[in-house]
Amino acid sequence: MPATLDGQLVVALSSRALFDFEEENQVFEANDDRAYMALQQQRLDEPAKQGVAFSLVRKLLAFNEPGKPRRVEVVLLSRNDPVSGMRVFRSAKHYELDIQRGVFTRGQSPWRYLMPLQAQLFLSANEDDVRSALAAGVPSARVSPLSARASAAHPNELRIAFDGDAVLYSDEAEQVFQREGLDAFQAHESSRAQQPLQPGPFKPMLEALHRLQQEPGNAMRVRTALVTARSAPAHERALRTLMDWQIEVDEAMFLGGLAKGEFLREFEPDFFFDDQIGHINSASAHVPAGHVAAGVTNA
Repeated sequence: MPATLDGQLVVALSSRALFDFEEENQVFEANDDRAYMALQQQRLDEPAKQGVAFSLVRKLLAFNEPGKPRRVEVVLLSRNDPVSGMRVFRSAKHYELDIQRGVFTRGQSPWRYLMPLQAQLFLSANEDDVRSALAAGVPSARVSPLSARASAAHPNELRIAFDGDAVLYSDEAEQVFQREGLDAFQAHESSRAQQPLQPGPFKPMLEALHRLQQEPGNAMRVRTALVTARSAPAHERALRTLMDWQIEVDEAMFLGGLAKGEFLREFEPDFFFDDQIGHINSASAHVPAGHVAAGVTNA
């Protein structure tokens, strides 16, 4: 029987999302790929430093228990060359990350391999790759490599925070806000409080986390949060949409336009997803964050 990833949560990410390769990337940008390759080869036996998505990956892989079917598969999907990829795999082994699969494309966009992988999340530092993946229907975010690293305070709990509009939900309401302002937005959402919002790009990721959360006997737990600029009365439609999807979140923050960073600092997520650069800038000072280039604000 051929190997299969059916039934698993498949997460694909670039080497710069998993490890801190910013020093090596400066060599690449200042010279060419051969200088970069030479530096990576020189450092082949030197484990890379942990990157912005490291905590997320380590906790996701902890859902795989010895002797049981794998629940999560993490795949490296990188513009690195194959030799540099060797250092990535060695670094993963050093940190005891059970990563078995990888695709290295030496400068070419790797996003097209997301489809045969059946990936449900793609993280990359390359905006073009993220936009292409989102257009193909894969939940994707551009990581901020210089984001704060995740807190170590919750070793047995995977914590993920999501923005609402254009992330978990469609950007229908956001379009009204951008076009007509806050009062029109509030009126639009109040009049449609009973009508569920259409899914956004990250609904499949939230569903996958919900399934992990519901499986009995996990040593790891999942805790999710909705962190949105919405406020009452627009909060009701957001919550009723989750009820219609039969998906629960553990925390909901309706911040009415307040900066999200300090609230996220208190929640301490392993990762936060938002469609607006301003919110990402606020968040990344405190927690790992990724920009979802979807919706009207990213047109």
